[in-house]
Parts: sequence; structure tokens; C-alpha cells
Amino acid sequence: MREPAMSRRRMLGIGGALGIMAVTGLSVAAATARRPATTGAELSSALPLPPPFQVPLPIPAVLQPVADGRYEITQRETTTEILPGVWTPVWTYDGTFPGPTIESRRGRPVTVTHRNDLQVPTVVHLHGGRTPAESDGYPTDLVLPEGWPVDQQPVHSGHARQMSDPRAVRTSRTRDYTFPLDQRPTMLWYHDHRMDFTAPAIWRGLAGLHFVRDDAEEALGLPSGPRELPLMITDRAFNDDGTFHYPSLDPSLRSTPGVEEPYLAGVLGDVILVNGAPWPVHEAEAARYRLRLLNASNARHYELEAVTEDGRRLDLVQVGADQGLLAAPVTHTSLPIGPAERYDVVIDFAGVPVGGLVRVLNRLGSGRAAEVMAFRIARAASDDSRVPAVLSTDLPAWRREDAVSVREFGFRAGRMGDGHGWLIDGRPFDPARTDVTVGLGDVEVWRLIADVHHPIHLHLTGFRILSRGGREPLPHDAGLKDTVSLRPGESAEIVTRFEGYRGRYLFHCHNAEHEDMGMMANLEVV
Repeated sequence: MREPAMSRRRMLGIGGALGIMAVTGLSVAAATARRPATTGAELSSALPLPPPFQVPLPIPAVLQPVADGRYEITQRETTTEILPGVWTPVWTYDGTFPGPTIESRRGRPVTVTHRNDLQVPTVVHLHGGRTPAESDGYPTDLVLPEGWPVDQQPVHSGHARQMSDPRAVRTSRTRDYTFPLDQRPTMLWYHDHRMDFTAPAIWRGLAGLHFVRDDAEEALGLPSGPRELPLMITDRAFNDDGTFHYPSLDPSLRSTPGVEEPYLAGVLGDVILVNGAPWPVHEAEAARYRLRLLNASNARHYELEAVTEDGRRLDLVQVGADQGLLAAPVTHTSLPIGPAERYDVVIDFAGVPVGGLVRVLNRLGSGRAAEVMAFRIARAASDDSRVPAVLSTDLPAWRREDAVSVREFGFRAGRMGDGHGWLIDGRPFDPARTDVTVGLGDVEVWRLIADVHHPIHLHLTGFRILSRGGREPLPHDAGLKDTVSLRPGESAEIVTRFEGYRGRYLFHCHNAEHEDMGMMANLEVV
């Protein structure tokens, strides 16, 4: 049954967000429009910004194992040249932003030893990984830096009490994360997940890519090698000394979490980075390319399109989603992508003349945020790649009628202690509370309801999107997802099976500021 254009439930959800909207500048009209630009407020950089399409696109280096199935990564601060001629301090995985890429094979476990040489605790989450709970990166399972008090607990701004977690596992300096990788081939990403401080840690640079491959995918004939490009899209802003501009209440990230009031709905930057470079350009051949897209921005949503110099939009042929290949390709001329979502698309430059420029634009951005990157077609080339009509036959066939439980969750703004927060069913995150208990192997249907933009992410499992607002899913909802981007006032139904491992997991909004301000809940698999 279709929902009315403005149901009472939806109106109440939007009304609950008005307290935050009043201080963020997000209007009621923006909240109720079908396609507002994004949720959040944009920072302005305090130094001149470079022209677009001048900096070459960097490709993150592939991390080499120290032994069979074993990797080591050191989290440390360094300085790097992001804007030309400007040096920026960055928190990194192994000295690079983005961090090094891990290449792995389906069903072959890997162990990654992380060493924390930063000045604050960290947590590593392999986003999209089908991972045992002890390696999933629960937000209080901290890797403590040298000299950090073991019993020091975070206190969230607006919380009336100290937050504690009797189940937390803290380690000093290092921690081994083991990933079985018994899952479909796809592009995952790893990032910091420390409670209350995820947003500023990612903003400072703690993010990297992790690929899972298998023989069946490689036999399809999709573009590969130098014609397969990982593209991590982020936004940032810069102070006049080249440091990242971020409105933390405590810039040291040691005690008081949260952001200044104008940015409670989300922090947006005015510089678009791809693989850590501002508005880069990539020299390409007149052939098919496979673009592995990740929106690693804290709060910014994009709607991407590829436009030639004569105004023609090139097809973006989607072959995969968050959790791997689709059953069959889906063709788009524009593709929305919310925070933490990944899309696997093929673009064909064969019809672009040598010397031509193809710009990747963001239809949801304005000013400089309307541009993302470009491809310069350098030469003609032979191309034996293809996009088969059948991509995968192993997608799960979960159905609504298979569900042993149907649940509903509201993602809305609200009061948290004496301040503003972002809540799930009216409650902020508490690591000591179990919010949902599910049985291992159970199929469930969840209905998710939003007041403003909320990209909702489930740990451990992928899901299928059954509907949006009571209607059919949108074309880009195909395949197996682990994050669904809800628009203002929208609901979605998803179906999933909780399989793999027992233990404590999470579901949360992946607007990182919303997550830090309470929009996260515990999921116990028993």
C-alpha cells in the first residue's frame, strides 16, 4: 500500500528534527522536498583553491603482506600535499591518505595487525565485511595509544551520565583484526569507528579500501588492470595554514565530542577530493573502464553523471552494489550515492574523440561542489572487455514471506540530555544496552523511517531493498546492499538474513556526525 504524500508519521518525524534544523539552517521546505541537495552545513576554506582537472588522479598503493594472509598497518600522523603547494597534517593508515588498499581472495582469511601511533584511541571497522564480532570494530573496543588511561571513558556532550561498557575489549598499542572474507567479491572499505569520534577521525584521513576477489568474477571479462579504477570520493575544507578545517568542540579529540551547533546536521567541505586529490583528472584510453565508486564523505550526498564537452551524458552501467555483483547490468545516466555506499559501474569512452574531456559532475552540489573529477581521453585503444548480460547467479532469494519478524525503526532528530542529538526510536546509543536481539540464520524485514537524509548501515549482513515509501525500489537499489540512503521523509523496507557469526553488532546512520551524536543501536545475534 502506498503511503500518502505526507503521512502523520512522516510529519511527526520532520517535526522532531526542527530543533536541529533551526540551528543548522536546514529549512522545512528542504526537509520535505523530493530531492534536497543534502543534509548538513558547508564549511568554507580559508585559502585559494586550485582550478579543477589539473592534479593527476592518484591510485592508492596495494599493501604487501608480511606473511601469507598477514598484514601490518601503522596508524600515524604525517603531512602530505593535497592542495598543490600546501602541506596538510593528516592521520593515516601507513602514512598515506587514503590508506593502502588490501587485495584479498574470497574465503581466504586475512589478519591485519593495526598499531596505533596516534595520540588518541582508535577502532578499525571493515565496512561491509562479514566479520566475527571480536574483529568487527565495536566502537568501545579501543586500541589505546601509549600513555592513555585504560579506564578513561568517553562522555558524550548532552549525555546526563558517564557512558560505560562492561563488555569493551581494550588493547594497548596494537590489535589483530581477523577477516574470514567468506563473502561475495566486492569492494569494502576500512575506517575508524571510535565511539563519539568517528566523524573527525575519518575527516582527518583514517579510511582505506579492501577488495575481495574470486575466479568467477574475474572470468566475466569486465575491464581490469589499469582500466579498473578505485575512486574514493570525499569532501574537505582547509584552514589558511593548510590544516583540515573541522568544527570539533574539542580539536584534540581527547575528551568532549561533538561539533559546533551550525554543523549538527552534518559537516560538508567545499573541496571535493578523489583518492585524496582535489578535482583530479585521469588520462584514459578510448575504451571501457570499471569505476569502483565509494562515497567516503561524512555527510555529503552526490548524484554523479559523466558529461562530454558537447553536453552528452555517458551511460553509467551498474554491475555491482555494496555487497557485490548484480544479477544483470542496470544502465543509468545519473547515479545517486550516499555516505558509505559503493557502486561498481562501467563507462565506455570509445565514442569520445582523442583529446576530449569527460567531466564527472555532482547534480546535488553547487559552486565548486558541483564538480568531482574528469577523464582526458589520451589515445585510441583496442578493447576486449565486455559487460555480460548475466553477471551473477548467487544472489540470495530472501522474501518478505520468509521473515520470522518484521520490525520498524525511526531515525529522527531529538533531545539528548540537555542538547540536540540524533536518535533511533527516540533513544541515543548506549553501549551497555541491547536494542535488538535476532537469531542466527533468521530472516527479518525491517522498515526504516527517516526525517532528513539518513544513510542506514547494518554491520555483519547485506540486505535487499524491498520498497521505498511503499513503492518499488529505485533502479540503483538493485543487488545486495549494506547501506541504504534514505531521503527526507522517506521510508524503506529491507529484508536480510542474519548469518555467519553470533555476537554484538551495530546498525546506525552513516552520516558520521549523526552517528557520533547518538544515531546508533546495538544488534545482538544469538
